[in-house]
Amino acid sequence: MSSWFSWLTPAIPLLLPWLVKHGVGMAQATVCSRWDHSVGLDDIGLSQEGDVVIGAVFPIHILPPAPDLSFSQHPDLQSCVNFQEEPLRWVHALVFAVDEINRNPFLLPGVRLGYRVLDSCGQHPWSLRGALSLVSGGNLRSWPSSDFHVPLVIGDASSTQAIILARTLGPLSVPVISYQASCGCLSDRQEFPNFFRTIPSDVYQALTMARLTWLLGWTWVGAIAADNDYGRQAIQVFEAAVRGTGVCLAFFETLNRANLVRDVVRAADTVQASTARVILVFLWYTDMGALLLELGRRNVTDRQFLASEAWSTSGQLLRNPALFNVSRGVVGVAIRSAPMPGFEAHLRSLHPSRRPRDVLLKELWETEFNGAETLEVVQSPFTDTSQLRITYNVYLAVYAAAHALHSLLSCPQRDSPTWGNSFTCSPPHNISPAELLQHLNQVNFTTPLGEPFYFRGADVPAVYDLVNWQATPQGLLKLVTIGRVEGSNILIDQSAIQWNAGSNMVPVSVCSDSCPPGTRVARKKGEPVCCFDCIPCAEGEVSNTTGSLQCDRCPLEFWSNSNRTACIPRQLEFLSFSDTMGVTLTTVAVCGTVATAAVFMLFVYHRHTPLVRANNSELSFLLLLSLKLCFLCSLVFIGRPSAWACRIRQAAFGVIFVLCLSCLLVKTIVVLAAFRSARPGAGQLMRWFGPVQQRGSVFLFTSVQVIICAVWLSISPPLPYRDLGLKGSKVILECEMGSVAGFSLVLGYIGLLASLCLLLAFLARKLPDNFNEAKFITFSMLIFCAVWISFVPAYVSSPGKYADAVEIFAILASSFGLLFCLFAPKCFIILLRPERNTKKHMMDK
Repeated sequence: MSSWFSWLTPAIPLLLPWLVKHGVGMAQATVCSRWDHSVGLDDIGLSQEGDVVIGAVFPIHILPPAPDLSFSQHPDLQSCVNFQEEPLRWVHALVFAVDEINRNPFLLPGVRLGYRVLDSCGQHPWSLRGALSLVSGGNLRSWPSSDFHVPLVIGDASSTQAIILARTLGPLSVPVISYQASCGCLSDRQEFPNFFRTIPSDVYQALTMARLTWLLGWTWVGAIAADNDYGRQAIQVFEAAVRGTGVCLAFFETLNRANLVRDVVRAADTVQASTARVILVFLWYTDMGALLLELGRRNVTDRQFLASEAWSTSGQLLRNPALFNVSRGVVGVAIRSAPMPGFEAHLRSLHPSRRPRDVLLKELWETEFNGAETLEVVQSPFTDTSQLRITYNVYLAVYAAAHALHSLLSCPQRDSPTWGNSFTCSPPHNISPAELLQHLNQVNFTTPLGEPFYFRGADVPAVYDLVNWQATPQGLLKLVTIGRVEGSNILIDQSAIQWNAGSNMVPVSVCSDSCPPGTRVARKKGEPVCCFDCIPCAEGEVSNTTGSLQCDRCPLEFWSNSNRTACIPRQLEFLSFSDTMGVTLTTVAVCGTVATAAVFMLFVYHRHTPLVRANNSELSFLLLLSLKLCFLCSLVFIGRPSAWACRIRQAAFGVIFVLCLSCLLVKTIVVLAAFRSARPGAGQLMRWFGPVQQRGSVFLFTSVQVIICAVWLSISPPLPYRDLGLKGSKVILECEMGSVAGFSLVLGYIGLLASLCLLLAFLARKLPDNFNEAKFITFSMLIFCAVWISFVPAYVSSPGKYADAVEIFAILASSFGLLFCLFAPKCFIILLRPERNTKKHMMDK
């Protein structure tokens, strides 16, 4: 944007009231000095009187690049050159729509619609001056009143100019309806509450291009865009849409019209040097024509262009034979085309003799005929109605304005008690732009073609045509529609596309060659995502296709082969008798079993001595037997898990340990009862703890655990389970608990008996006896509890076979603890201090 506008923007809200009151003072300045400088703005445009007049701004001429201008300098404006026939057709679309509306008895009945059209010359200052002149009505000699102003402006074509108009007229609430300004930024209702458009936002166009790029398999794409809001924001949306899809930009060049020659050379150098074969282009058709000419001069004809709507349907480019080789096969997004019945007849009926005040029509005649011909048989861009795109957008903009005016002037609910809560209305001679803006926001009507029309904020629903530039036998290019876009749905006939080489094969545009099987794409740091290295797949992953973006993990029962191209069955892993850990634990268990058997034999041999007979020798033998079984049951946890092994493991462990603890608990109770019975009046106490009762208690305590295990095994027993979650080429084969509650009850019951035994033994530790067995039971229970309290977190955190090893270790450690704490002191006396193995010595305090 030029510096003069940047300087003026902050002051616009303060200047507007004065500008409107005094008519801006611009009406005497010329927009195009090809006419006399005394000619007003209205004299180089097109106008028609009416009860309500709408204003419009069109780029009918194009100004050459000029230095920045300032209002403070008040310069003569440069000459408008390069008369354009297509924008003049847009002007007459407005005229045609106004004539239709004035003939329609149901739309604005009794109100004649007028218009005032000015030429912006495609430049920001002239667009702004024209719009301010329209809304202020300044010094218009040809109008009845010098204070006549328009309540609405249609225009301008450029997004940047539309932004200027919307921001400038926003404080006055004057609606601005653009027919071609497609910048996504204009959808912001907070910043541009008075802006509307009949062309879809560039956001949808950029998203469509992103989907096309992905659909056609292009991953390495160059981009060239106009150095303004239109181009830069479109590329930003495109980049955001393709992020993460494997599509990336090889380069991004911008073209500034003020430095067009230099920028075109730079962009052509980039295109020629790049390996990208597909180029995304967001440019105005005149700028794109300059770039195509430069590429054609360099014979760069193997690039596939993806065109934006600003040039995808340009007849000027299609008809230029110098661009044939370089632009053949262009695929583009185009503004939807729609018929306008009667419009061609309207254009061909035009003649300067019938419109003597129409200076633009006079210039068309000078350009086409230099005389008195008619348009009835002329084929020119002005009379070409085969592809009415922007023309139809202008037509829709006029109808949207007319329906908003109809709603404002009709006031069908004026007498309703709720009218004041919805809209206000105005008479035709004094229309408030703010009130018109209210009604324009609610416009909803059916077009003459029978299609619904409404605004979603500033926008209309996105509808595009997909077009292709195809060569004809005559060596020319023609525009062919190959698809349609409605919202996010793309319908495209790929078989109908003619590509840049003249073939039906989709061009290939990649940065790096596809990766072979067994490898995957690896992004290069600091480079676009589609430039990559190929690295082998990780263990357990394979890729059996070329160009895999990622490796596929093998099924659970399989692992990758050495080439990472196929999955092979995994090896089974479990705690076996052959590995080091299994051998070690088996050895320890056997040693414990042998040690327990040795103690058992020693006690059998000395079974008649007082030490063995003390405190029910039957319980001692049962305890030794249960300890021996404890050592042996650990071996069940080693070996390949099977259905019977998984069931017997925990059941055997739980029942045997309860049997062991039951013996200890009963022995502790007997010690307490024996010493309590010595007290006066407690002589009958031992009758309740005789040998029969002791055996019954052991049986009863053990039966409870048997019942728990039986219920567990019948409802949800442990079963073999293949743990496939661990990384590696092996499957961990283990026993699944089945019911965590069942296992918890088994451990909980063991813990309960151990706690009772520890408590009772602790209470009996100081009873008078030279050999008080309660002390050793206390020590053994402390070791037992410490081992199994440590077991729980270690077991939960250990994976696979290590969980079995932890449980075996806990079984062996607690068994050794019981064996040594309970029987080592007795064996010491029996073997090394036989003199203490007497009844007298044991009864001494």
